[in-house]
This record gives sequence, C-alpha cells and structure tokens, in this order.
Amino acid sequence: MLFVTSFLECEFLAPAFDEAGEPCWLRLQLTVIKLPTGPIKEPTFPDWTRRSNAAEGMPRWLSFTVFRDRCHRRAFLSAGLRPSATALADGATVHCWVPARPDPARCPLLLLHGFGATAIWQWSAHLRPLLRAGFDLYVPDLLFFGVSAAPGPDRSESYQAQCIMAAMEAAGVRRFGLAGVSYGGFVAYRMAAMYPTAVERVVLCCTGVCLEERDLAAGLFVVSDLREAIEILLPQLPEKLRQLVRLSFVRPPPMLPSIFLRDYIQVMCKDYVKEKTELIHAVFNERKHSDLPKINQIPQECYLKGHLGDNSQLAVISNAGHAVNLEKPKELCQHIIAFFLDSPHGSYNGQDVPSPNSQKNSSSAG
Repeated sequence: MLFVTSFLECEFLAPAFDEAGEPCWLRLQLTVIKLPTGPIKEPTFPDWTRRSNAAEGMPRWLSFTVFRDRCHRRAFLSAGLRPSATALADGATVHCWVPARPDPARCPLLLLHGFGATAIWQWSAHLRPLLRAGFDLYVPDLLFFGVSAAPGPDRSESYQAQCIMAAMEAAGVRRFGLAGVSYGGFVAYRMAAMYPTAVERVVLCCTGVCLEERDLAAGLFVVSDLREAIEILLPQLPEKLRQLVRLSFVRPPPMLPSIFLRDYIQVMCKDYVKEKTELIHAVFNERKHSDLPKINQIPQECYLKGHLGDNSQLAVISNAGHAVNLEKPKELCQHIIAFFLDSPHGSYNGQDVPSPNSQKNSSSAG
C-alpha cells in the first residue's frame, strides 16, 4: 500500500478544482447484496444540475458551477469514459464512469473521491496522465454524491465498499488497483479488508484511517467536535466554504467572492445533506484504532511513517494541504503510477498482464 500525505496536513478536503489541474478559487454493518444479472446498464441520467436547488440561486445559464461541471463531464467523455449505473437488489444505485472500450491488456484502476464535489470534479485533472500510463479508469460517485444513492439506513464505510465492489463486479472487473482520497480512502481501506483477492494494491491519500473519536477532543484537528466539522465539510454559508478552502490549501486563492461561493453551495452542497451528515457521524462515532481490520496491503499500525511496514510506502508531497489531489495533481499521479507499476507484471481480471511500463518499453524498443 502507498500512503500519500501532504506536508501541511489538516484533515479537510476542498470541494473543487479546475479541469486543467491547477488550483482555482473553488478551489460497519454488512448487508448481503445480490448483483443483477446481465451486463451493466447504460442509463439515461437526469442532468442533476437542473434540480430545483440549482434554480434557487443564480440562473442556470449564468452559473459558474454548472459551467464547470459541464467542462468536467466533457473532459471525462473526451478521455474515453462513459457514464453507467449499477442498480443493486436493495434499491441502491451506483453511478460510475467506466471505459467506453475496456481493454483487458490495461490495468484497471478504481478512483474514489472524498467529501466535496462529485467524482468528476476531484479526478478530472488525473485522467490523462493515468490513461497515458496504461490504466483503464473506473471513477464512481460514492453513495449520496452526484446521482448515487441508497434507500436504506446504512451509512458505514463497509456498505459503501460493498456497493462499489458490486458495481465493479457488474462491470466485469475482478481484480484492480485502488486509490482513495480523504473519505474515499476510508472506503478504499474497507474494500481492501473485505475483498483482498480483488484489490491488488491500495493508495490512501490524506486519509486518517487510524483516527479515533477521542482525537477531536484531544486537539489533533482544527475543530473540536463533530458539529463544527460538519459545518465546514458540508458548507451551507459562504464563510464556511471559504473556511474549508483555506483549511485545505497551502496557497488558497486570495479572493473568494461570495456570489460564486453561494452559487457553488446552491448547486453542489444542498443535496443529501442529512445523509452526508450521517456518513460523517459513521466515520467518527465510537471509532477505535484497535477495531481497524488488518489487511495485507498495509500493517495494522499505520500512524504515518513511524508505523508503516515493509509492505507499504509513505510519500510526502511538499507545499500542499489536505487537498493535495487538487493542489498537486501531477505529483500525485507520479506517485500513483510509480507505486502501481514498480513490478514488471501484474495480475488483473484473473490473468497476468504486462504492466503499462513494460508495454511502453517494448513498443519503444520495436
């Protein structure tokens, strides 16, 4: 496992980034799920930015946030990904961007986002470098982000992991690499614990999987209780979104106009507030380091470098905050690529395939 953290880690995730990869001002209970038979469906998605929340704020045709969302969607489509959905037997639906033409000779890589905007906002700057390196990318929206949702009450990381695994199996991917940022890293850790034969390697980016509920009161975070953390992670006022950005970046934008912040909140932060609040409670409530499951990809004691074992690596990216995937996407991609491609061969989808690195070397030699 690769554990990536920033030099000035502060345990909060910024909500957005620009499509070119540069920072901008917007800038565990187990439920058995039976997969539906047949191929993954190609759904007709509603444009979620057309919902009533978007209409309450700035007119849609003037909304900067709606425009940015469309730019990110175009970036995914132009990169050869298409939107798909998996409907599960319990009524949950997982939206995921998948390769339009999956290639069994490429390495499947699953990317899990954190709190903030949807997956396309958090991963679009990473698409081209990872695709050039030879990965087939799978980029889902976690439950209660975008159009992924579930009718049941389970808000645990285990349930998120189970639903994402169901989507991967429906897509025909049996073995894959996995990278998760912030909250997505919590889900990634659970996936590695629950599905060790499916998850090849794991990258955790700015993910405090070893945190405990008492750490808030102990002053290890910039907030002292869950209520304050929720107000920042789910901002409903411009000043809270402004605080989130400044906590997440080493170099936050000097100006954050309230009119744009309100527009972002109206479009991105008004849906599933209750459910997302419950997700945050599920992460912290009665959490104990001693309850952390053991996985092969990382040792049980994982408080940064002092407790990382031989089967894991620690990479520190300088001059970046918790939103290191937004401030330093190029550096993060370099670490991900190096970590997954450091061996000449990998096993994916039940077969041994050459790594993208070795493919590149063979083609240059020819």
